[in-house]
Amino acid sequence: MKHAIARWLSQAIAQIPDCGEDVRGLTAQLERTRDAAHGDFATNWALVAAPRAGRKPRELAEVLVRHLPAHPLVAAVTIAGPGFVNIRLEPDAYHQALRELLAAGERYGQIDFGQGQRVLLEFVSANPTGPLHVGHGRGAAYGASLANVLRTAGYRVECEYYINDAGRQMDILAASVWLRYLELCGETLTFPANGYRGDYLLPIAHDLLAQAGMTLRHPAAAVFAGLPPDEPDGGDRERYIDALVARTRELLGEAGYARVFNAGLDSILSDIRDDLAEFGVTYDRWYSERSLAMSGALEGTLQTLRESPHTEMRDGALWFRATAFGDEKDRVVVRENGAPTYFASDIAYHLDKYRRGFDRLIDIWGADHHGYVPRVKAALTALGEEADRLSVLLIQFAILYRGKEKVSMSTRAGEFVTLRELRAEVGNDAARFFYVLRSHEQHLDFDLELAKSQSADNPVYYVQYAHARVCSVFGQLAERGASFDAAAADLAQLTSPHETALLVALSRYPETIEAAARQCAPHHLAHYLRDLAQDFHAYYNAQTFLVPDAGLRNARLCLIAAARQVLRNGLGVLGVSAPERM
Repeated sequence: MKHAIARWLSQAIAQIPDCGEDVRGLTAQLERTRDAAHGDFATNWALVAAPRAGRKPRELAEVLVRHLPAHPLVAAVTIAGPGFVNIRLEPDAYHQALRELLAAGERYGQIDFGQGQRVLLEFVSANPTGPLHVGHGRGAAYGASLANVLRTAGYRVECEYYINDAGRQMDILAASVWLRYLELCGETLTFPANGYRGDYLLPIAHDLLAQAGMTLRHPAAAVFAGLPPDEPDGGDRERYIDALVARTRELLGEAGYARVFNAGLDSILSDIRDDLAEFGVTYDRWYSERSLAMSGALEGTLQTLRESPHTEMRDGALWFRATAFGDEKDRVVVRENGAPTYFASDIAYHLDKYRRGFDRLIDIWGADHHGYVPRVKAALTALGEEADRLSVLLIQFAILYRGKEKVSMSTRAGEFVTLRELRAEVGNDAARFFYVLRSHEQHLDFDLELAKSQSADNPVYYVQYAHARVCSVFGQLAERGASFDAAAADLAQLTSPHETALLVALSRYPETIEAAARQCAPHHLAHYLRDLAQDFHAYYNAQTFLVPDAGLRNARLCLIAAARQVLRNGLGVLGVSAPERM
């Protein structure tokens, strides 16, 4: 509907005489009016075009109105204020939109805004060093919902999880798993301050013991002999854990270390995969960081950097001159010991993304990675890529509260609420909906008690209940032995304020999808569904649907059937179920 009116305006603007091409070429900004008294749509084209045309805005608005041809959906066009043009639609415009909605069914809301552009969406990508916690859950719900929004808007989307299965944190995990294994073997030891201490390591250690027996056992005295002091003893925790990792490698040898390393990685990654799948979050590709080295992509990227004028050797390390591309400081890509940095792997990974031919790349990162954005874009620019093809969306923290007490979430310390625990407590639907209620740019306080409540204050319950209520009406219809005949509906009888409000709300669904896709903001859809549910509940409480008048009864059933369809479609985009009974 909105696009049809916008085209009508643009065609009229193109016919206005005595205006330059730069004036006629201005796109008419068309918006829904906030007050129904002003009509249905308004455009500020005259105010924007007036300076270029050298005319007063209201005068230009009058010219536009004179050049607007008759339109079957438009009842009246008026000028307001300094030059706004307000457009009021015929009631039949909404009746026609209602018929189109019912005919489209599950396809209603699918638009061609994206025009088939290929998008690679990477999200979550948590280090496989522990189970997913509630903070990761927000990124999962946001990313999966955004992927669905973009697909509904006409993009071809592929979802990817980047597995950080190389580097220091994975080595610390391997050492932590081995120490738990040694404890099961009967060794007495003090666990490092900077190790992974969560109970989730115990099953991994038990499995390792069952498979390897005592073949990986070494006396604790040999493990800790000669190591620098740990933090509780006045030492440096980072230096200590690095020394412990080196000792682990030395005592286990290459094959033994790989066995321990893979035991931790495989178990935790499998848990992450299952957790996300149970949450309704799936990926087209799981991309291993280690594969960059095995395929030669990492070394190829480093060689390209070495040959470019954008790197230099300093104190035995290879530095990328990131400051030349807007970063706050230069960055190391190869350490003094010859080991590539995390940054080097990220450059190689993103370069591979570019070379896979996507029109647009979207990364969803935690807000604590904000400083990483300019350095990645700097490296891509230095390598001759268009940095603007990459969008990095920073998602703020989700903070879980039990009553008024904030719950700690530290993977290293093992003190956190897992995503699986959250889902078990409040359910997938509440978790998915609550996670996307606020913009990803805003902090989210997750209220457990509200998410579990069955009241109008719980937004997901409120929306789902609207869907279930419609189903109950059709259930009552069947119990009476009556049937629904959309063709017999007299839509002209839908004249009450509640019916008008619901008709307008339903027609806004495709526009909401477009806005959510354009702004990468699924929360627009969550808010829309809550507002639509409010309009429906108000209608439900004010009107009787199963009235004797067949034309009116079928018209009202058409209206609530359309509401049910849009609620189901929108909830589906957000990964939330639409129950028929509650």
